[in-house]
Amino acid sequence: MKPFTFEDLPNILGTLIMRMESIERMVKDIRNNRPPEDFDPGLLTILEASKLVNLSVATIYSKVCRNEIPVNKQGKKLYFIKSELLEWIKSGRIKTISELRSEVEQRFKGRD
Repeated sequence: MKPFTFEDLPNILGTLIMRMESIERMVKDIRNNRPPEDFDPGLLTILEASKLVNLSVATIYSKVCRNEIPVNKQGKKLYFIKSELLEWIKSGRIKTISELRSEVEQRFKGRD
């Protein structure tokens, strides 16, 4: 096993948190005699949300702390709604030059 650097810590921490949450879910499901597939497909755990938006769990936690990402909190658990995450991703879209040019032309036409 290679030695880890300080820069590796966020990824290592994210992996550890994901594994711990997965184990917690399995234990909870075993306790409740409930299969894990019976969750609402529109409701995502932090692990599922991190996969959807392609960010580490640690990054998701930091965005939650800074209120940068839509989240629902019940007790100590965080839940994400898939449609809200997809809208959040779309809200960061950068316009193309032709779209910006078209908007400027529309503004100038409106002044005449």
